[in-house]
Amino acid sequence: MSAVLLALALAAAPPPSPVQVELVLQGHRFTPEEITVPPGVPVEIHLVNRDSALEEFDSEDLGVEQDVTPQGDVRFTLKPLKPGRYRFMGEMHSDTARGRVVVAAPADPSMPH
Repeated sequence: MSAVLLALALAAAPPPSPVQVELVLQGHRFTPEEITVPPGVPVEIHLVNRDSALEEFDSEDLGVEQDVTPQGDVRFTLKPLKPGRYRFMGEMHSDTARGRVVVAAPADPSMPH
C-alpha cells in the first residue's frame, strides 16, 4: 500500500473509543488510587463522590480541573496519553485524596517474564 493510501486509510479510520474508568471518592480518598490505561486512547472517567463535601479532581500533569458535588458524580474525558505516570489529587483534601494514572502498553503474553 502506498504511503498516500495508508495516510488516507488512517485519516478515515474512526477515532478509538474511550476506555471507561470509575473512580470513587469516599473518606476523602480515591479508589482506586492507581488507574492503568493503554497509551494513545482517550479515557472517560466517571467520578463518584460519596462524601458530603464538594471536591475538585485536579491534575497539572493531565491539565484537568473538574468539580464534583457532594454525593454527586461527573464524567469527563482525558485526551489520549503517552506512556508515563500522571498524578491527580482532590483539591479540597489534597493531604489524603491522591492518585495517579499509569499509561502503559498491555503486557505481551508471548514474552518471557
